[in-house]
Order: sequence, then C-alpha cells, then structure tokens
Amino acid sequence: MSKVRFIADLHLGHTNMAIHRGFATVEEHDEYIISQWNKKVSKRDITWILGDVTMESSKSYPLLNRLNGMKKVVLGNHDMMKDVPALLQYVQGVSGMVKYKGIWLSHCPVHERELEFRVPRNIHGHIHEETIMTTVWVDDVMFELPDIRYHCVSCEHVDYTPVSLEELGIER
Repeated sequence: MSKVRFIADLHLGHTNMAIHRGFATVEEHDEYIISQWNKKVSKRDITWILGDVTMESSKSYPLLNRLNGMKKVVLGNHDMMKDVPALLQYVQGVSGMVKYKGIWLSHCPVHERELEFRVPRNIHGHIHEETIMTTVWVDDVMFELPDIRYHCVSCEHVDYTPVSLEELGIER
C-alpha cells in the first residue's frame, strides 16, 4: 500500500545551503538527502516536495530520478517558472498551493486567518530550522509555544526524510 509523504527545501545542488547545513560538500549534502529519502520512500509512495527543489537552477533536476516514488512539487520562492517544463521531466506534477485532505500544502506558511476560516492546518517549508510560535495566556502569564496548526517539513525539521501525516501527528 502506498503512503503519502511531505518534505520541503531540498535545495539540491546548492553549495551555500549544504555548507550552512553542516555538510562538507554539496555532493555530500545531495547524497545524504537521496539516502535518507530512499530508506523510507517506496516506489509506490507519493511525496509532495513543498518548494525549493534547487536554488533557481534546473541543473540538479536529474538527481530527482534517484529518489524513490512519485514526486509532486508545490513551487517555492527559489523554483523558477521558466524551469517548470524541465522539472516536469522528473516529477509527476507541479502546482502552487494545494488543499490535500483539508490541509493547505504550501511552500511559505499561510496567513493564520486562512487557518481560522478555511482549513485547520498547514504543511509547509520555507522557514528551515525556525518554528512558528503562538502566544498563550494562562492566569495573566504569557507563554510562547509552537503553533500546532503549522507543520514545517523543511529538511532541517524532518532529518532530510519525507514524513507522513501520522508522523506529523495529523490523524486521518
């Protein structure tokens, strides 16, 4: 049986991101992503890549053929519209923001009003190691806690491994 999984911000072929993430080389970075992905994703699984497949370049798209399963992309701010035809040679779909099982799939986090009035959750990328926080008041004491409506699947949040709804704590 196939699984649906989510990941964002691969940044394949992006040397500066690889170094920022603690890898010695971009090749080491890309091979780690491929290895982590293929340990978990089967050929029948569908993985949504929520933006920033590369860094404004199509030259690393062939690496996508080394990733197991079917791949669908929600474009990110570093995915170039001019490269979509080339990207479609390696993935099964490309889109903007998508509603999946009552959840927004997007690259950037959606505005909180969307979560108040349209859908209850957002799976996204873009913010890398950051977490969206919310203010909670208890007995006149303010607490900053992670906002449980947002699920960041940037590589840094998910150990460079696509995750399922269940792994995100979203019961379906």
